[in-house]
Amino acid sequence: MELRHLRYFVAAAEHGSFRKAASALGIRESAVSRRIRDLEDDLGASLFQRHNGGVILTLAGQRFVRHARKALRQIEYGAKDVATIGRSEDGRIKIGIFSSLASGFLSELLRAYDKGHAQVRIELIDGDPADHVSAIRQLRLDVAFITDTSQWPDCEVDQLWWERVFVVLPANHSLCGKAELNWRDLVGERFIVSDGAPGPEIHDYLVQRLADLGRHPEVDTQYVGRDNLLSLVAVGRGLTLTSEATTVAQFPGITYRPIANEVLPFSAVWSPRNDNPACRRLLSLARTLSRSTRATIITAMLLTSSLSQIPDPWL
Repeated sequence: MELRHLRYFVAAAEHGSFRKAASALGIRESAVSRRIRDLEDDLGASLFQRHNGGVILTLAGQRFVRHARKALRQIEYGAKDVATIGRSEDGRIKIGIFSSLASGFLSELLRAYDKGHAQVRIELIDGDPADHVSAIRQLRLDVAFITDTSQWPDCEVDQLWWERVFVVLPANHSLCGKAELNWRDLVGERFIVSDGAPGPEIHDYLVQRLADLGRHPEVDTQYVGRDNLLSLVAVGRGLTLTSEATTVAQFPGITYRPIANEVLPFSAVWSPRNDNPACRRLLSLARTLSRSTRATIITAMLLTSSLSQIPDPWL
């Protein structure tokens, strides 16, 4: 028994005629008559009484038509359900993040995606890049947005945006008098980082940058979250670094200052084996937003003669 057998049978029952059913279905009358005869042979019962004016359901036909209609409705419902996932109207995305959602590119991306795909459930997971990539390879994460320029084996990588690097200072620190800092201003300062992401990455970043100046920085690890880390900065326990997206969050007793010509690249990382259509739509939107953001920033810098601040990959 095939799906078309049920469709032809129900159409004939509703129209009371093989000819009218064939016309509604856009096929030949002989095809309807032949398939219904095959169906009757399979069932071992006559479904219609034939006469010159058309057809009438037999008792067996009256019983079977209820089941046939129910089966067709269930199949139609299943097809629509799957189609909504294919159109990203439904489903779920698991996203690994390494940047603040307070503002910036990632915040705009998720806001724009939610407008077009409000029924998609988004799960956000904090973590460090290595853990995120491991989860992506195992398909436990759909995509991760991380600060890294590495090409991860078995993964697709697409650089999408950049954020300036800021120093977090106590509000009464002497460096607050400068609108912009450079790395030499930070030589001899004590830094604090959290033990969890992005603390270890900030530690390595500080060591690399200050080592270029011949100094090994003092970096203490604190076993606290971001809010408590900023509280420690406020009371003078040390400075820390953060990315541009986090600086919209005001916190008592601290001040943010950018480091001149210092930017962090952020990339999307995903598995080419991932066939989640909701994730594919998110990546497509991310690329579109990235192109728009780059064009806006480059135009603004051209107007202010700030070409030296445009990241090389954008040019």
